[in-house]
Amino acid sequence: MNRRFAWPDERLIKAAQDGDVTSLTTVVLESQPHVRKFARSLCASPQDAEDAAQEALIVLYRKIGTLRATGALASWMFRIVRNECLRQIRLVVARGDEARAEESAEDAVLHRLEVERIAAAVGALPRDLRQVLVMRDIQGLPGKTVARALGLSTAAMKSRLHRARAALRRTLETDPAPEGECPP
Repeated sequence: MNRRFAWPDERLIKAAQDGDVTSLTTVVLESQPHVRKFARSLCASPQDAEDAAQEALIVLYRKIGTLRATGALASWMFRIVRNECLRQIRLVVARGDEARAEESAEDAVLHRLEVERIAAAVGALPRDLRQVLVMRDIQGLPGKTVARALGLSTAAMKSRLHRARAALRRTLETDPAPEGECPP
């Protein structure tokens, strides 16, 4: 947990759920650093992360009354951010499919299946491996930036990245590509 920022306490969340606008504003403001951190670790780019964080905070503001247990705010927000990041990935894939309109329908379906297979394999990696892989290989951040963001030495970051790539490769090799498509 982030030592500088604490999640809002249950009394504040309850007051926000009961319609106290000041409490609701405080809950949103106190949740913001955590939501942004979730988004940065899950989304494909810094811009996508910022968009996902903003959408999640809007959902929090509008729908806090639907939160069943005040102690579940962190997990609720994580799910909202994760779903928003996945929605953005689907939009990118859909745009890519539109750009590939000249291809046959079969090629488009195979491409989509491959993208989904890779996304599932990345999502199945342990969190520490997934974070370094997403930040370095998907977001394209420099190694030193990734190491600093994760609190690792550059050597430790490189080692973790190597393990992540190897685990991803093993998963993709054991889960064959759809029929008719070459493995990555």
